[in-house]
Parts: sequence; C-alpha cells; structure tokens
Amino acid sequence: MSRYALPATARAPRTLALILPLLGTIASSTACTTGGDEVDPVSSAASPTTASAGASPTNQPSASTSTPTTIPTSAFVELPAELRKLPRRTTPVEEALPKLCANEFGTGGRQVTASAAMTVTYKKPGEPDDYTPQGMIHQTIFTFEGDGATAYMRRLRSAVEACPSYDQGGNPVKVASKPLSGAGDEAVLVSLTWAATSLNGERTGGTTSTQIAVARVDGVVTVFNDQGWEGSSGNPETLDRTVRDGVKTIDAWQR
Repeated sequence: MSRYALPATARAPRTLALILPLLGTIASSTACTTGGDEVDPVSSAASPTTASAGASPTNQPSASTSTPTTIPTSAFVELPAELRKLPRRTTPVEEALPKLCANEFGTGGRQVTASAAMTVTYKKPGEPDDYTPQGMIHQTIFTFEGDGATAYMRRLRSAVEACPSYDQGGNPVKVASKPLSGAGDEAVLVSLTWAATSLNGERTGGTTSTQIAVARVDGVVTVFNDQGWEGSSGNPETLDRTVRDGVKTIDAWQR
C-alpha cells in the first residue's frame, strides 16, 4: 500500500462530503423546475375568452364558441345620414339603461357574458345640421349564455307590468307596454307619458311621451332608450326605424 493512499474508513467521509452537495444541487434544480410551472399572479390573470371553431370534447358547444364575450362597435346601429345629428358614441351601460320603479332593465343576472352601450343623437329629417337635436337613443346590448336572454325578457315583462306608474321629480309618469312585432325573435315596447313642463319645471298643460324598445335576437338582448332633447317628447317613428335596423345589425354580427 502506498504511503499516500488513504484507508477505506478515511475515504468514505470524503466521498460523502463530495456527493451530498451534488445531491443538494440536483434537488434545488428540481424544485425550481417544478415551481416554474406556476405563473406569477399578474400574468396568470384570466384573459377574455375567445371564440373557437372547434367543438368541445363532449360534442356540445362550449360557452366560448356559442356566446360572445366582447361586443364590437359594429354590433350597434348607426343612424342614416338624414337622421344623424352626431356620430354614435360609447356610453356607460348604467347611464344608458332606463329606470322606472326600480332597475327593471338591468336584471341580466349571472348569465350575462358581455354588455356595452352606445348613444346616437338624431334630428328631424331634412333639418339643417345647426338646428337643435330632436333626441337621443341609448342602445344597450347584452349577450347571455344558455336561456339567459329568454329569462331576461320574461323578467322584464313582469317588472314593467308591476310598475304602472312612478314618480319623476314630483311628476307622475304613466307606464304602458305592448308586444312589438317584427323585431327579432321577440320584442316589447314600453311607453312613458307625463305632464309636459318647461325648462324651469313649470307645467305647460300638455303631455310629454317617450318610448323604450327591447328586442331579443337569439341569445342577445338589446335595449333602445329614446329620450327627447331637454325633456321633450321622443320620436316614435325614428325609434321604430332604429330598432328594426338595430336588430338587423345584431343579426348580421352573429352570423
């Protein structure tokens, strides 16, 4: 035996001393690799669902393929040039939806997958552009999953029927509703009538009226809230045309 060779009992601790750090390095590397699968909280936030052309494994359409989660500007109606006072503009949904006795038109529930609103300002046909506008129509669009759109219409009808009148700044407003034919899969027209007042709030002896139209197109519901300029009456003919054009626009968007 060479006088420089270490006995077996002396070599073992030294060998272990070399192996243990190596094992620690491997374990540390494995732990980093496993932890790398967890994305940081900021980047792991849920992203908007995008539509997919493929079917789900169960051969049933998934929510992402059957229900839009975003609503483009192209889904909203634009007035024809002879009625358009100003271009359409984005409006907060809570400001666009009307409120009568309660929040009748905001009862979308958890089945709503997207909502957005835009406003168009209209004029009387043939009037110059520098004339005062005749009114504004706020259009809100809701998309639903499942039977949410049908359920919304059912709840809305019941809520409106339960509100025959309400108070608007001390001025009673009468509420009436009826089916609106030829607009989407189903539609309802709500009429509001109250005593006319001047800009100072004094009654003038006449009446003011405006309308709200709600239409369902498959799993989409759209609400058209017509408001006359500075408290004046709206224009039923303009609203009716806008509703029917709006339904066609939504139908084209869904195709």
